[in-house]
Amino acid sequence: MHIRPAIALAVLTTIALIGTSCSLGNDNGDAADVAAGECGEVVLVTHDSFDLPKKVVRDFEEESGCTLTHSPAGDGGELTSKLTVTQGDPIGDVAFGVDNTFAGAALDEGVFAPYDAELPAGADQYRLPGDDAGVLTPIDNASVCVNVDTAWFADQGIEPPTTLDDLTDPAYRDLFVTPAATTSTPGLAFLLATIGEYGDGWSSYWEDLLANGAKVVKGWEDAYLVDFSFSGGDRPIALSYDTSPAYTVKKGESSTAALLDTCFRQVEYAGVLDGAANPEGAERVVDFLLSPEVQEALPTSMYVFPVASDAALPPEWAEFAEQPTAPIEVTPEEISDHRREWLTEWTDITSR
Repeated sequence: MHIRPAIALAVLTTIALIGTSCSLGNDNGDAADVAAGECGEVVLVTHDSFDLPKKVVRDFEEESGCTLTHSPAGDGGELTSKLTVTQGDPIGDVAFGVDNTFAGAALDEGVFAPYDAELPAGADQYRLPGDDAGVLTPIDNASVCVNVDTAWFADQGIEPPTTLDDLTDPAYRDLFVTPAATTSTPGLAFLLATIGEYGDGWSSYWEDLLANGAKVVKGWEDAYLVDFSFSGGDRPIALSYDTSPAYTVKKGESSTAALLDTCFRQVEYAGVLDGAANPEGAERVVDFLLSPEVQEALPTSMYVFPVASDAALPPEWAEFAEQPTAPIEVTPEEISDHRREWLTEWTDITSR
């Protein structure tokens, strides 16, 4: 979602606003000045990988009369933490990028104010379970999945793995790399996938995984852009996203594949912050993020799927960015209640 590992394209094109708060629009004359008075400044707090085409943002500002100011706040976990500690006296008006692995904590702390946005077709399925007040609006989704370098396996004459169980098979010893659950949002999602798959047996699975030579690195960039064999590393199995195979398309073919039985779906949400200085403007921004212009920009801007089922996808996505039909699930309530103990136990296992 978090440096949305959603893939190198997002990393390489992350907007130059990171680390500062600044306008996403431009200064283009009196019309914009007049329009700005109708809505005023709206501060949008996001994770560091937020990125939209400048023209899309500029058109929104001109049409709405809002001046959109962007305030990056770290990865998804850092974003949620900052929103939580400033609850009631928020650092912005509206936030984007809290996902279902952290949303339960945000709900518990009353970070967001209710806003019943009109969802586009298909988006209702991504509502956050337990969000009875409707404070979080689904904007995009992508599933964290084990990815394989199919070209590497073909060259070696080895059948690639297909399941989580396969990763503990000696045939795949020293071939898998994953980011850490404590320092990476996709790493946490992978831990949750193993918890959802194995229940109380997840710790034993991790012991077997590590005994089979699994490598744990700090972040997605280290796993996918350094250690993964597609990127020149020596590990042909890496944790990434269901969107990743669309990134590796060359001459009409993808050289990687996502293992769709290993996936944990992440949904990113937007919401009006409780105590916002400009709640009306914040609601306009939530609606903007659901607009066809933004929904259709998400795949190429942030390498995630739109929640709108009628949003057009890039041609290569239709063929190579296949989504899981039954992703592994852990409820937001369970995550909120047990995250700390799970991470403590995971840290103990991986540091032995």
